[in-house]
Amino acid sequence: METALTVLKASADPTRLRVLTLLRHAELAVSDLTRILRQSQPRVSRHLKILAEAGLIERHKEGAWVFFRLAEGAVATMVGGLLDSLLSPDEPLVAGDLIRLREVQAERVQKADRYFAAHAPEWDRVRSLYVPEQQVEEAVVRHLLDRPIDNLL
Repeated sequence: METALTVLKASADPTRLRVLTLLRHAELAVSDLTRILRQSQPRVSRHLKILAEAGLIERHKEGAWVFFRLAEGAVATMVGGLLDSLLSPDEPLVAGDLIRLREVQAERVQKADRYFAAHAPEWDRVRSLYVPEQQVEEAVVRHLLDRPIDNLL
């Protein structure tokens, strides 16, 4: 009973429903969500905290960045499926969010392309500053062991 109430209360907010919908499409940082949702950082962070406490989303750190994604548990999967059934991508708020999500993703790709073009000659040295190559290879293998290869693409 307690889990059901926590999940239902956490998802019973328009902004949190929008966050859950966005996280079904991509892992996002708080700064991404503030741009997409057009809300302040403190407000978005508060919504993320509520969703995380309910077990609907997870946070993970990559370098200096913290990203959020949907939790992998059965409850989060069920809530995500329910959102797909109830929220049409044509709903104005959802459609606008998805357009801004694509813009944020495109900017991220452009920024990465510029970085790699500028640092390609020294890429092996730069990459070795962050994580040893063996750790990278082990992480890739660990994440792909029981998943279809299309997750890599």
